[in-house]
Amino acid sequence: MSIFTVDVQGAVAVITMDDPDGSANTITEAFARELLAVMERVNADVAVRACVLRSAKRDFVVGANISLIQSLKTAGETESKTLELARGIARLGKGPKPFVAAVNGQALGGGFELALACNALVAAAEAKLGLPEVQLGLLPAANGLLRVADRAGLQVAIDLGLTGRSVRASKAKKLGLADEVCPQAILLEVAKAKALALTAPAPKEKTRRAMSQEDLVRMALERNPAGRAILFKKARQETRKKTQRHYPATERILDVLERYGSKGFAAAAELEAKAFGELVVSETSRQLVGIFLATQALKKDNGTTNPKLDVKTPERIGVLGGGLMGGGIAYVSIGAGIDVRLKDKDDAGVGRGLKYVRELLDGRVKKAQITREERDQTFARLSGTTDLSGFKNVDVVVEAVFEDLDLKHRVLREIEAVLRPDCIFASNTSSIPIGRIAEASKRPENVVGMHYFSPVHKMPLLEVIRAAKTSDEVVAKAVALGKKQGKTVIVVRDGVGFYTSRILAPYMNEAACLLAEGIAIETIDDALVSWGWPIGAIQLLDEVGLDVVAHVGPIMVQAFGSRLTPPKVMEQLVADDRKGRKNGRGFYRYGKGATKGKKAADESVYALLGVTPGTKVPPEEIQMRCGLAMVNEAIRCLGEGILRSPRDGDIGAIFGLGFPPFRGGPFRYVDSVGAEEVLRRVEGYEKRFGERFSPAPLLVETARKGARFHQE
Repeated sequence: MSIFTVDVQGAVAVITMDDPDGSANTITEAFARELLAVMERVNADVAVRACVLRSAKRDFVVGANISLIQSLKTAGETESKTLELARGIARLGKGPKPFVAAVNGQALGGGFELALACNALVAAAEAKLGLPEVQLGLLPAANGLLRVADRAGLQVAIDLGLTGRSVRASKAKKLGLADEVCPQAILLEVAKAKALALTAPAPKEKTRRAMSQEDLVRMALERNPAGRAILFKKARQETRKKTQRHYPATERILDVLERYGSKGFAAAAELEAKAFGELVVSETSRQLVGIFLATQALKKDNGTTNPKLDVKTPERIGVLGGGLMGGGIAYVSIGAGIDVRLKDKDDAGVGRGLKYVRELLDGRVKKAQITREERDQTFARLSGTTDLSGFKNVDVVVEAVFEDLDLKHRVLREIEAVLRPDCIFASNTSSIPIGRIAEASKRPENVVGMHYFSPVHKMPLLEVIRAAKTSDEVVAKAVALGKKQGKTVIVVRDGVGFYTSRILAPYMNEAACLLAEGIAIETIDDALVSWGWPIGAIQLLDEVGLDVVAHVGPIMVQAFGSRLTPPKVMEQLVADDRKGRKNGRGFYRYGKGATKGKKAADESVYALLGVTPGTKVPPEEIQMRCGLAMVNEAIRCLGEGILRSPRDGDIGAIFGLGFPPFRGGPFRYVDSVGAEEVLRRVEGYEKRFGERFSPAPLLVETARKGARFHQE
């Protein structure tokens, strides 16, 4: 069956894209061939004066098919095919008859480039448009960035190219990236009218309008060499600070746009194809594509061994606790169309939870991400209470109270008395085994862990924890709920710390050990950030809360033995009432003691710990000791069956803890370096530092066999 069909309506050829082999339209070699054939056909049809390109699916086109990208094996071959594709797509807006893109749903990557190549772009009000290629370690390859620069200027092109973010239709029109925005119901009619209007003779030029502030800025920064030099110098500085030069696509995006600004479209298009060819075969892109494929696979995974298990996605949930976690869970739920009943012990607690959610929604209105009406409709899904009213008909209760087993038992017994027999009780604990919590339940098969990460509305991971008695149906419903909330979900087996908290412990312990050895706070964190972590481990201790870390430490030691014993650093800091950012007293300065720009260490920490900073070690030592401590523990989790697969381990570490994405996660990192080499390094540290670096049995076995964790 064909991807494209043509229906001539009056003098307009309505070209409909509907890939019979996929749930979404993607760009493949077959797609490109058929598109060119359809273009020739309608341009040769004397009955056709104009054309509209539309989609029969939920989205317009969601980018290049990932299999097409994976099929490209050499830089030279990729460059040649990229130039051919880009030139073919460019014919849409250069032919004898105008083409109008009628964009519904999402137009991403090559889909947005396709729409931009048309003579006009008409978008449905709910449409989203973007160029996310940078998230795969690539850059747009069909001149989309150049057309964004043509329409909206270099600053907009830099922003969309480097962030990969999408913009709503209304924002796209404001930027000049969409010509018309209309309700979905009349999208085709508006697009047809626009197409016919483009066939009319061009009107006489009107009196030139006064220049806007945006025009003046573009003229100053973009349309003269000195201004462009300043623009790109600043963009490179900011980009390198964020990426530590680990993501070559960001540099190539700036190269292409700078070439566009100085030498024009054609010269930039040639550089774009060459850069795309180099990036496709890069290790960074290979790792990022692997992550993408893993997330796509997880979208189809219900978290059980029965892929055919069909469950109804929860529609009404209760949340116990109105703090930042409870409020965050409520926020992502109502945003997904789920009704939420929020309970706290008193009116003040409920009020804080409601206020937090409202402020998040107001922030989206301020950023023009949603309208005031959408905010009000969303907020109406949330209600608060100090008693158990409204909980009788919820499908899931998510408990987000303080990390104390007795308290969780008390809350569980209290709420279970009013819940339906089939209602799920999910604990948001970060370390207490779910089986221990379920001991207080009359229906332990209904108890599951749902470990969200803070802040909930920003962190993409949800870790679902399955206890020994948790049923398949409950796991699948928890996974379905998480997906509806917009989370990437992994399912792990029950145990102290589960997966993410467990592998985080040795990472932070090792950073504290380095500090105790006299290595300066900033030296540790700078080394880790330069390796690719979003923040350093010492700063992370402040963010998590030193009191929380000190509370969890003994639990880890009790479960896993002395190899996870934290250095006495933590006890000394907590004894000094240092809790980190939450009370403004930690490793770094906060409040009045803080300085603008880069965080400054609180040097009083050294005296408190009896440490004289100044010990010199290579950055690689810091990076390897902290990083391999986490990697080794991740491999232990896989060997013990905490993880279902290396895929889940990689996704959990990246999306939950910030493991450098370009390194692929703990398991792909080992595969790229080699298990034998990783084992050699771990054993070297074991000789120097003792049992905390005792190699995971599965690492030893994998190295001995010369095997890999990922087989593709």
